[in-house]
Amino acid sequence: MQTLSTQFTETSQDYTLIERAIRYIEANASRQPELDEIAASVGLSAYHFQRVFTRWVGISPKRFLQYISKENARQMLKDSGDILDVSHATGLSGPGRLHDLLVHTEAATPGDLKRRGEGLVIRYGFHPSPFGECLLALTPRGICYLGFVQTDRRAALEILRSDWPNATLTESPDDTAAYIPALFHISQHPEKPLALHLAGTNFQIKVWEALLKIVPGQVSTYQRIAAEIGYPQAARAVGNAIAHNKIAWLIPCHRVIRKQGEFGNYRYGLPRKKAMLVWEAGLAE
Repeated sequence: MQTLSTQFTETSQDYTLIERAIRYIEANASRQPELDEIAASVGLSAYHFQRVFTRWVGISPKRFLQYISKENARQMLKDSGDILDVSHATGLSGPGRLHDLLVHTEAATPGDLKRRGEGLVIRYGFHPSPFGECLLALTPRGICYLGFVQTDRRAALEILRSDWPNATLTESPDDTAAYIPALFHISQHPEKPLALHLAGTNFQIKVWEALLKIVPGQVSTYQRIAAEIGYPQAARAVGNAIAHNKIAWLIPCHRVIRKQGEFGNYRYGLPRKKAMLVWEAGLAE
């Protein structure tokens, strides 16, 4: 029987193939490449390629292609409605109820921000995930950072260090590993809420908390988020706050797309953003 660690490692390895396939599809979208051609671009037979897809997300490559299209993104926006409507449709009293059993947020105090981590010990670890290797970091108050390794571990660690320059960073993968199953098994509720330690302005935290209310498998826009937090003219500022989100995936900025149905940018690469949305949609199916 596979251990959970082995399963995550295999899924992480699958993602590297998925990302290469997405890049190939995007580069050749006008030709609508067939399965055999896409499989060959990542060095696999069509049969093996389909098996990797099934193991990774449980849907066919053809369905995958539909999910990453602009037209599908537009339909997702149409189906999603606004956050408040979604929360009512699920039988909850309001949007704040959507994630209160899953996530608890605690903002850094102004004094914390001024000290920039002075006197704080942050434990961190690198782990496989469904979207490649990730870096997870914890303060005594909760998760303060979750990002994906793009070039190398040192570069990922420098991003964490830039957010908390005066903190003491201690590598402690045994501590951070315990969080990984709850982070990436979105269909399973953790035994207790995941605590997030957010360091940002009041406006940024409002935006990040609004992102937490977007249901997996659905999407929103910068304009909808701005309206949801009471600043309907601040779509650009919302986009800036989203760009400063330091807890990827869990605070799901990947679920925000442009109102035209375009996927927009993503700190960890557009292929990863599309892969996240497909993975969530596949689980929903």
